[in-house]
Amino acid sequence: MSEPIDEFSFLPDQASEAGIDRSVPHGERLALHLPDGRTLSALRYTPADAPEAAPVVTFLHGAGLNAHTWDTTILGLGLPALAIDLPGHGDSSWRDDAAYVGRVMAPDIAAGMDAWTSAPQVLVGQSLGGLTAAAVAASRPDLVHELVVIDITPGLDSNAGPSQIRDFFAGPVDWASRDELVDRALAFGLGGGTRRKAERGVFFNSRIRPDGRVEWKHHFARLANAMADAGAHAPTGPPAPSDAVSAVLGETGWEDLAAVTAPTTLIRGERGYVTDDDAEEFARRVPGASIVAVPAGHNVQEEIPLELGERLRTLATARGRS
Repeated sequence: MSEPIDEFSFLPDQASEAGIDRSVPHGERLALHLPDGRTLSALRYTPADAPEAAPVVTFLHGAGLNAHTWDTTILGLGLPALAIDLPGHGDSSWRDDAAYVGRVMAPDIAAGMDAWTSAPQVLVGQSLGGLTAAAVAASRPDLVHELVVIDITPGLDSNAGPSQIRDFFAGPVDWASRDELVDRALAFGLGGGTRRKAERGVFFNSRIRPDGRVEWKHHFARLANAMADAGAHAPTGPPAPSDAVSAVLGETGWEDLAAVTAPTTLIRGERGYVTDDDAEEFARRVPGASIVAVPAGHNVQEEIPLELGERLRTLATARGRS
């Protein structure tokens, strides 16, 4: 895939592929300089005829993804939106401590929402982004009108569904071409279902180094590779300590969800990581939450973006909510 004129030049093709006939929104890359010298990056989407419209829905992606994973969902949403690159992902800075857990990242996300939104949001988070969104909603209820968690619960078995993420990124840290990354994504059943979609995803999630090699933008690939290497060379004995994927699934996630005062919805993919038992535990731990199963895998936003966008539009425009 050749370099585009700008990172939003794919939107017309995405809209056409999805059968969306409304005007393509205006896209803008944002950057916020954090007190410790890191940068938080995000994408803001506004209607073509209202470029100053403030976001009403804010999106947080999952581990190993980036803000562009929401592009088609936002096209289907048809409302002003903000999609933030989590720390260590996309164009946001890596953390020196590699602490990519909800409570640690929540202050950065809250700072971004303070800077880039003007009213409480429908805050949508998928996978790692869902746990981060819960931590934001718990610590900064003034920022969140409604919380939507997609295909994640704190109690997931990290050796079940989430192991797919760990295994996918545990390969080499650099590659000869983006085509190799596309092939790997498709081999793992990732990438949105078609090679064209996988090519777009890989384009936004990788960069070409000065030596011509291609590497993932996000820190998770380095962490997963290091853990896999350590495991391969570890002597027989006690199991290795928790890796970057399992570290995000701790009890603090349940504590955050219990502290959320905004209406909460869990959207789980029928072929995703959240099992029936996980959903029942979520219902027990978060009384009053809505739980919806949809025909998708873990990356709901890439498999059924229009249905997801319409659901979120309904939430964002519903009347009578406190």
